[in-house]
Amino acid sequence: MRRLSFLKILFFLLLSITVQIEQLTAQMPQRGGGNQVAVIGWTDDTHYLIRTFDSDKKPVIQSVDIKTGKGIVVPPAKSDRELLSQSLPEGTTLTMNDVISPDKKSVLIVKENDLFYFSTGDKELKRLTNDKTAEVNPRFSPDGGKIAYTKNKDLYVFDIIGNKETRLTFDATDKIYNGYSSWVYMEEILGRPSRYAAFWWSPDGNKLAYLRTDETDVPVFTLNRLDEADGIHGLIEATPYPKSGDPNPKVKMGIADIATARTVWVKTDYNVDQYIAWPFWTPDSKKLAIQVVNRDQNDLQIILADPSTGDFTQIYDESRKTWVEFREDIYVMKNGTGYIIRSYRNDWENLYYYGWDGKMIAQLTNFGFRVTGIDRVDEDLKVLYFSATGQESTDSHDFRVDLDGKNILQITKGEGTHNLSISPKGSYFTDTWNSITSAGSIVAYNKRGKLLREIYKFDQPVYDPAKNPKAELLKIMTSDGLFNMPAIITYPLNFDPAKKYPVVFTIYGGPDSKNVSNRWQGSNPSWFSQNGIITFTVDHRGSGQFGKKGLDYLYRALGKWEILDYEDAVNWLRAKPFVDSTKMGITGSSYGGYMTCLALTKGADYWTHGFAGSSVTDYRLYDDIYTERYMDTPQDNPEGYKDGSALTFVKNYKGKLYLTHGDMDDNVHMQNSIYLISKLEDEGKTFEFMMYPGGRHGWGGAKAGHSRNEANNFWLTNFFK
Repeated sequence: MRRLSFLKILFFLLLSITVQIEQLTAQMPQRGGGNQVAVIGWTDDTHYLIRTFDSDKKPVIQSVDIKTGKGIVVPPAKSDRELLSQSLPEGTTLTMNDVISPDKKSVLIVKENDLFYFSTGDKELKRLTNDKTAEVNPRFSPDGGKIAYTKNKDLYVFDIIGNKETRLTFDATDKIYNGYSSWVYMEEILGRPSRYAAFWWSPDGNKLAYLRTDETDVPVFTLNRLDEADGIHGLIEATPYPKSGDPNPKVKMGIADIATARTVWVKTDYNVDQYIAWPFWTPDSKKLAIQVVNRDQNDLQIILADPSTGDFTQIYDESRKTWVEFREDIYVMKNGTGYIIRSYRNDWENLYYYGWDGKMIAQLTNFGFRVTGIDRVDEDLKVLYFSATGQESTDSHDFRVDLDGKNILQITKGEGTHNLSISPKGSYFTDTWNSITSAGSIVAYNKRGKLLREIYKFDQPVYDPAKNPKAELLKIMTSDGLFNMPAIITYPLNFDPAKKYPVVFTIYGGPDSKNVSNRWQGSNPSWFSQNGIITFTVDHRGSGQFGKKGLDYLYRALGKWEILDYEDAVNWLRAKPFVDSTKMGITGSSYGGYMTCLALTKGADYWTHGFAGSSVTDYRLYDDIYTERYMDTPQDNPEGYKDGSALTFVKNYKGKLYLTHGDMDDNVHMQNSIYLISKLEDEGKTFEFMMYPGGRHGWGGAKAGHSRNEANNFWLTNFFK
């Protein structure tokens, strides 16, 4: 098979046509996954792979010499998943729930509530488990020889070679879980992609770190599913859900030795109310680093634990008067020297290199702007590549720095959003960029950041006001003169500055959740643009655009500064002759729904219409980890909670508000909308409400279409009829 594959590749290479691609002509849309012209990889340090399209809109892959710009057409390489899928027995296909091994040569097939194993070269699936209980979150060990998973919220491991399942924990109940997280940990700490998994393999595959969670003291919130086809009496769904100020899950970190099935508990104080998560191993598997955040969420410690005793030492500490957060993207040096972490120590996220002894080896960056992520660490060359905004917070750029913090180089140039592809040895780069005024291009740089050539220029149609919306990136100074807020205004088709237009703010607005970026908005009009409505997006001081200097304003005051800053934006719009200030709308979901409800109540003198989805209306009703991070507890900050609640300002309401909520929303409970509805009714206010049966924190299918149509009709009816 290997020889046949090689001969096929050689045949295609001989038939390929050498082409000059100093600058390619656009033939396909430039945005949208597989329909986008893109650099998709490298064959070696001087040849990149680019996907373009022929006249029939079929993809063409070329290997191009970055120094000369000359390339040859090559057959598209199959992904590891495709190759593995082709080797499966007839009738077996891979699904999103199946798990591929680290070496990409084996796969776990999840079917019939059990696990099946297949390795390249096998003729049939091997059944690993055979019971009625589902195996949840199966994960290969790093060497691919074992699998860990949970069953009924206890932790298990399966030795593939020995064909043996070993149960590692035995005390799970409806409130106690091992290797399986609580809802609030999944939502606010580990993230939804974790799917509740709370266990971590050691690099050598001989140990498993895992969280033990006890939710005995956590209050239960009950949802009642009323739309079950055969559930005429309703179906109760009860979940431990700690709201602000409630008791938390109790957690501790265990380290299980696979050979002995014995767990050693890390000796953190079980009686201290704190959060424990995001562990990472030393490369030799001899120590486990664990992140610990206190209940007030203003102190982050990293402790280094001994798996054989549970003893630990503190190796890192970061505290603020406001809040800190877990670090999910810590890079562990493979050479064993330490780890690289992002921190707000100077009020902007910068990179720091620490040793396992707790001493800082080097401060890698010291910018007055935000480092957004680590792209690659070349330990042999002692170089780190990372992304950051650059001086303009709405931009995105790529940089390089030596691991001693010297020789910082900004690789990408010019305004806008940049996406770097790095050659294997870091000798060359391709940069795919765009901005609000340009669809952009793909350009090539050498390792010194010198521009070599433009590889491809994305198609940008000649502006036609009847077909293309016009978007502008601008800035609005807050009324206190402290923050110059970035905003994007998008005008409707055939915009006439002599006419007056309604405006809709499209908002999320949560802490550290910026909405405004300098990137191409596309040439196709939105529904709003097609229907004569200006859309407006602006980032307030706490959006993350201004680092901790802006974020810290939100501490103990959610809803205050966001609305004040948005009101400044309304005043800016009102001063424009083309804005109809009697039709000032706002829309958003989740935190954006909260902003919408608050705008129509607390900000009733500024906004006239709002369409709010899945809204928080009072932060006493939301989960404690998220809320207390910014607000402390209701007991400690009663005035802050009161001032941030839409319920407090219902008497001010005088516009038109449309609320939507899913009755099975297990994140922002429909209770939030019910509380607001009750207050509105008591005050004799007119509003609209649409409930979506079975809807969680969002919904799809026909109900999504219904909600979209309702929103469109809301704006058309209120703005034009």
